Amino acid sequence: MSNIPPCPKCNSAYVYEDGSLLICPECAHEWNPNEAVVDPDALVLKDAVGNLLAEEDKVTLIKDLKVKGSSLVLKVGTKAVIKRFVDGDHDIDCKVDGHGSMMLKSKFVKKQS
Repeated sequence: MSNIPPCPKCNSAYVYEDGSLLICPECAHEWNPNEAVVDPDALVLKDAVGNLLAEEDKVTLIKDLKVKGSSLVLKVGTKAVIKRFVDGDHDIDCKVDGHGSMMLKSKFVKKQS
């Protein structure tokens, strides 16, 4: 008996091989077990210049940003660390140096190299 993994889509145990592909008869999902699995629901965010962002990346602001509801202004070059990605207009939850936790838009940050 071969060691065939369950279907990644529906977790069915009735997966069978067809050439180099694995096929699930319950949900009709086909995949190549030798390829890397890509989560289609994962958020992929890029900074202002097109670099891919990841959680725990360090970024800097590329523009002065007014903080809504206060007279505070975040200046160009302010550093922040990305805590997590969220779905919405302000798509980065981060900790801004000297100002605490804030939500920012990815188009206003640049990844530090």
